[in-house]
Amino acid sequence: MDLSKHAFFEGKIVPLSEAKINIATHGFLYGTAVFSGMRAYWNEEKGRLFVFRPYDHYHRLLNSARMMAMNIPYDEAGLIQITLDLLRTDNWQEDIYLRPTIYKADMGIGVRLHDLRDEFSMFVMAFEKYVKNDAGAHLTFSSWRRIDDNVIPARGKIAGAYANSALIKTDANRAGFDEAIVLDSNGHVSEGSAMNIFMMRDGVLVTPPSTDNILEGITRRSVMELARNELGIEVVERSIDRTEVFIAEELFMTGTAAQIVAATKVDYRPIGSGMMGPVTEKLRALFDDVVRAKHPKYKDWNLEV
Repeated sequence: MDLSKHAFFEGKIVPLSEAKINIATHGFLYGTAVFSGMRAYWNEEKGRLFVFRPYDHYHRLLNSARMMAMNIPYDEAGLIQITLDLLRTDNWQEDIYLRPTIYKADMGIGVRLHDLRDEFSMFVMAFEKYVKNDAGAHLTFSSWRRIDDNVIPARGKIAGAYANSALIKTDANRAGFDEAIVLDSNGHVSEGSAMNIFMMRDGVLVTPPSTDNILEGITRRSVMELARNELGIEVVERSIDRTEVFIAEELFMTGTAAQIVAATKVDYRPIGSGMMGPVTEKLRALFDDVVRAKHPKYKDWNLEV
């Protein structure tokens, strides 16, 4: 794993080897941390690195922090400046993944959120494919259910909640599948282990609503806008039943790490023709141009480093 030489830790940029927490830290012991996964893309023609939608990522991160009774002395603009400073320090010239985290930094035993110190940290790493078979993934329905918003805030990226994702992902991979589809407590399709989900039915692009315990994904929102504006496709947010997936014309998943993953089989049943569909193919190509700052219409989504 190619990690950054530096990190942002306890208010300053330090060598990564110095960015350490104690094993008694509250965030480590209880999962009381929130995070975001962000990407920056190298544009070879321009010779520049571009961070994709940093304001949106930090706005969601700060909302997650509010849910967890956290407070840090940075707003979205301050976090963006830290990001630029950190990336310029190591002069990245390839596609990378950024992991900003807010965590309960006090040490000791005691389950609570109040009267604890909050800290912000971030490191960077080079990044390859999240799902290796991203052009023809084989999915399965997980036996695990998606966390409910009344259990752990589903729309927030809460570190402890990702134990749910880990159970889902490992069981799917060990059974020979690339990914899993997770149902909510009502039996509706929610998302993947850590990705949003879309299906094409009767020419309409359908995705579960935020009230079905999904993470309100930045890539999800971007894809919805691109589908409407660039492909002229109707996009509908509504609940999806399990069996609808089997009769979908196309199926794909989205996420910052995964980007757009085409799903061609679910539980050994082919989706549509059993190959990546035309809408998925167009969106994958369009999204790749957008994140690399090759589409002028969406230049405001890209922050040049």
